[in-house]
Amino acid sequence: MDALFSNMPLLALCLSIGLLGGIIKGMVGFALPTILMSGLGSLVAPELALAGLILPAFVSNGIQALQQGPRAAMASVTRFRVFLLAGLAAMLISSQMVAVLPVEVLLFAIGAPITVFSVVQLKGWQPRMTPSRRVEVGVGSFAGLIGGMSGIWGPPTVAYLTALGTEKSDQIRVQGVIYGLGALALMGAHIGSGILNAQTIWFSALMVVPAVLGMWIGGLFHDRIDQAAFRKATLIVLLVAGLNLLRRALL
Repeated sequence: MDALFSNMPLLALCLSIGLLGGIIKGMVGFALPTILMSGLGSLVAPELALAGLILPAFVSNGIQALQQGPRAAMASVTRFRVFLLAGLAAMLISSQMVAVLPVEVLLFAIGAPITVFSVVQLKGWQPRMTPSRRVEVGVGSFAGLIGGMSGIWGPPTVAYLTALGTEKSDQIRVQGVIYGLGALALMGAHIGSGILNAQTIWFSALMVVPAVLGMWIGGLFHDRIDQAAFRKATLIVLLVAGLNLLRRALL
């Protein structure tokens, strides 16, 4: 930590990645943890990268969830309560596996299905999914499983919401609620695991500033795109995230 704060060029690069992640999140509602984990992970230790994304994820998703007011946020919690509970349970278990599971296996498990989903959707195949408790438990558990180990739970969640045909403003709010509660659980889990501690919390707190600023900038673009453009932008971000995860897993 001391080495990072004394190396201003490296710290500036980290803050720039936070700004980029915030801009993308402001536009499509997700991908901040994916960008932070991918970008910071190439500059600092994976454990520090994971710690660095926890507070930005929590704060930015809290803002996103409450954009339409507390009542709308609570309606989203009620609607997706099964998804949230399944994800929470899986996240609390998987967060303790960070030190034992090979990171390449984890990255491939996330990247492969997300890449396939994005490609087939961009080519015009649009599967429609009917909400069911079994599907919610399955997708929620998978999102929580990978989220606890990597801090990245956005891709499977947004893939699920896209398959449900969720409207743009609803999808942004629902993502904020799901990711915000997930980030709160992630924070608690990694206080317990030792990833977020008295030293790393300062780096995580500093990363909040560029993330929120970027989110505001991205929101200006979000307001100017229609539902079809929003869906395409979401899928492109998913594809880039999936390919980057596969690159890291295989190389």
